[in-house]
Amino acid sequence: MLKKEARKITGGLSKPSKMPGPAYNLPATSCQTGAKLAKVPGTVCYGCYALKGRYRFRNVRLALARRLESLGHPQWVTAMTILIKGEPWFRWHDSGDLQSVHHLKQIFEVCNNTPETMHWLPTREARYLPLNHDSIPKNLTIRMSSHKINQAPVKSWPWTSTVQSPGAMRSSHVQDSRQCPASKQGNQCKSCRACWDRSVSNITYAKH
Repeated sequence: MLKKEARKITGGLSKPSKMPGPAYNLPATSCQTGAKLAKVPGTVCYGCYALKGRYRFRNVRLALARRLESLGHPQWVTAMTILIKGEPWFRWHDSGDLQSVHHLKQIFEVCNNTPETMHWLPTREARYLPLNHDSIPKNLTIRMSSHKINQAPVKSWPWTSTVQSPGAMRSSHVQDSRQCPASKQGNQCKSCRACWDRSVSNITYAKH
């Protein structure tokens, strides 16, 4: 399969300026938990960046819809593997989230097919995550996100992320926790790869 066909099947990858590599995004409106939280003040999803700005442009909305529809394509795993292969770093869902257990299993397949790539998947969909952590590909870090601003990390998962308001930014009580440096370096990861690193238990992001 050529990359041209792979892009047609999957809708193509996104290229967030912040990230050290490509990503894959879905409509934020399709987030099963996040779409509900987006209506609740005080939650991380309230005022979601992926529901405003350029995400409201018609061409962007159509592209996101195509990617969501592509999840059911029988060659989605093969096509994603072709697009990601050779990339050192990859993020799943710079907008959007897991849709089902089947969706997660497909991601597992892609990760297993691209062992040279480090994958990061932030999510709020705890119900889709496996009870056996050993079933997760070693090159994939899944971070469970806390729902509310200034809320402690969830205790049900070993890799987490939290969001704190600027006035409350402080070190987490979680061992091996790290504050995201992007807000102090032009909103870019630069040399930081903590989100992809399983030895970092929790990442704290500044609310923006």
